Amino acid sequence: MTALTQWPDDGIPANPGAWLTAVAKRRAIDRFRRDRTLARQTEYVARETPAFSSIEEQLESLDQDVGDDMLRLTFIACHPVLSKEARVALTLRLVGGLSTSEIARAFLSAEATIAQRIVRAKRTLREARVPFELPPPGERLARVASVAEVIYLVFNEGYAATSGEDVLRPALCADALRLGRALAHLLPDEAEVHGLVALMELQCSRAAARTNADGEPVLLADQDRRRWDRAAIRRGLASLDRASRAGPLGPYGLQAAIAAAHARALRFEETDWEGISALYDALAEVLPTPVVHLNRAVAVSMAFGPAAALPLVDALALDPALREYHLLPAVKGDLLERCARYGEAADAFAAAALLAGNERERALLQRRALVCRTR
Repeated sequence: MTALTQWPDDGIPANPGAWLTAVAKRRAIDRFRRDRTLARQTEYVARETPAFSSIEEQLESLDQDVGDDMLRLTFIACHPVLSKEARVALTLRLVGGLSTSEIARAFLSAEATIAQRIVRAKRTLREARVPFELPPPGERLARVASVAEVIYLVFNEGYAATSGEDVLRPALCADALRLGRALAHLLPDEAEVHGLVALMELQCSRAAARTNADGEPVLLADQDRRRWDRAAIRRGLASLDRASRAGPLGPYGLQAAIAAAHARALRFEETDWEGISALYDALAEVLPTPVVHLNRAVAVSMAFGPAAALPLVDALALDPALREYHLLPAVKGDLLERCARYGEAADAFAAAALLAGNERERALLQRRALVCRTR
């Protein structure tokens, strides 16, 4: 299947057999890792919740309409007895396998705050003696938003790794996409679920072009769009169409529409930045987070020039949630560089590099700072 989707765009490799063997080996390793992670996490859940019976017995007795064990566990962990933030943090830790620091990045919170939130959530479940069972169909809709958020945050960590040497963590992206598809199968009339699947498909379509042969990140403007996965784009556009027909687009659907605008542009210069800026205006109305406003500033800069976006970014610098967020000074550095304010741009890139947790991102920011200092 991978060959059928990649070879038409990339060409048949010189040694097809070796290519297939290498891809199969990587897929097998990812599968073994997922199986080990699931076994480890289910054992952990069983050990941490003494009121529950054997997790294996419970999984066998759960309704069979939820065909993915990790999706079942996600529904169970997203229990309404917990606050929204607590259930998402706990599920990301127990089911998604993310570290406390990775979860803290997702919430733009301190690591100690997330650790305390997870401890309190586990204590609440124990004290409430929450049964280890899948909620009946009538109660699942109340948990869908939390389940979708967990899937989205797992995908984000795979798409832009918080730390380490790799920009991407493909196994996490694959897990999230599989869970999203299973959720869409379970809830075919939920517009936001299809919007989430569309967003992940469209973002995944760029994966092969997001890094170069040395694993270094490639900026959107410099990506070879011939390497974008056209099959994934078609799937993403189809899911976005289903979301549009199922109801008004919510946060995931609007983000998918933004990703679709990028996917439809065969060249960076053909991108409909004014349309993307308008979509970000709509997204900021329904999801007014600091990160959304920062992304909106980028779209404004591309549509109307960097000078128009600088005041927006400067205003966001006052938001305490973005104080340790490396992309804030990175965006400012890009805007200043485009305004030919190279000294200030170098300082901004250097500040961003100090905050970046991912080694590849840090190196890219340091190079951009050096380039600006030499101009």
